[in-house]
Amino acid sequence: MPQSIESPNSVHSMKIESIEIRNYRVFQNTVMEDIPRLAVLVGKNGSGKSTLFDVFSFLKDALTQNVAKAAAKRGGFRELVSRGSSGPISIILKFRETGGRLATYELHIAEKNGQAYVQHEVLKFRRGQRGKPWHFVDFSEGKGSAITNESAYGSPDATEERKEYILDDPSVLAIKGLGQFKEFRVVSEFRNLIENWHISDFHISDARSSPEDAYADHLSMRGDNVAQVAQTLHDYHKDTFDRILEAMKRCVPGIEEVQARTTEDGRLVLKFRDGTFKDPFIAKYVSDGTIKMFAYLILLYDPKPFPLLAIEEPENQLYPHLMQSLAEEFRSYAQRGGQVFVSTHSPEFLNGFNLDEIYILNKEKGFTKINKISKNPLYETLVSQGDLPGILWLQGFFERGNP
Repeated sequence: MPQSIESPNSVHSMKIESIEIRNYRVFQNTVMEDIPRLAVLVGKNGSGKSTLFDVFSFLKDALTQNVAKAAAKRGGFRELVSRGSSGPISIILKFRETGGRLATYELHIAEKNGQAYVQHEVLKFRRGQRGKPWHFVDFSEGKGSAITNESAYGSPDATEERKEYILDDPSVLAIKGLGQFKEFRVVSEFRNLIENWHISDFHISDARSSPEDAYADHLSMRGDNVAQVAQTLHDYHKDTFDRILEAMKRCVPGIEEVQARTTEDGRLVLKFRDGTFKDPFIAKYVSDGTIKMFAYLILLYDPKPFPLLAIEEPENQLYPHLMQSLAEEFRSYAQRGGQVFVSTHSPEFLNGFNLDEIYILNKEKGFTKINKISKNPLYETLVSQGDLPGILWLQGFFERGNP
């Protein structure tokens, strides 16, 4: 079986421990618990895998814009709220911050006069096993307070000091406004965590494009700057680029070289050279699988991993025999500090994961529940006897639910 992510050499960074979602589309009352650094989601079409990723996107949109715009982008509050419910929509994250302390972020969203707004927002940290949590941020409808003596947190005799604030708009998140100031380190750290989430919306056609020659150090969510990032890695992180090329040679037989070259009109193009041909092929002439694998490696070998990486069905356009290698690349990424959520319909890909990393999404009476496969001792027994997770799932075991 694959090695566990949590090791003494793991990078300690913010990590989501649980997600509770209420009244967000198919998630009427759903909890995803005990989340590792690498989590893979399986389930039938329509079971809610894409919706879970949309929850991540919604939080990021709500932070970078506001909850009204994030809801409007998805058809409005009434399109988001679960069938038969009037709200509020609630998203509750429990996470470990970089100091190892357990924190909880609660966001409750309601509607007024046809527009979504923040009904209540709380960011709180526990003080040991018995200490009363400090509410670093506590806002309702655009008004609230924040801790001003953050440096005293952790001292057993410390008493919190607070200051009242009024936001310009009740649809703006308090962590957005307060997170801009250095005195709110905890709030700023959480804000930066969400701002740097990468929820992939990869498109092969965009990855084949020829963008203008410009510096880019991270792959975009649509993958339209893969040539620019490749050039940056080649120029400034040559060791990383060489490792990507070695991985390409392992995964795509025949590939000997990848170039990012500038045309006369200032556009960047990717060129792939096959060992049997003298001249390289321009990206638009190579297979979808080759382009996609290269883009994934660019993403997964990023010198500075995203704190959260979410990718839907990475197996599309890829040869089945590549699935185990791709699973290991995701594992390596998580070991370097990023937290990974990935959904799949591929049994071969699922075989690359431990039971403790697999979650099944099942619908019950029209709404989705998320269960961790390892909670069922039957599956542990079957795997210990030689069965593979992908085969068990293909045979319908996981759809039977957990006891």
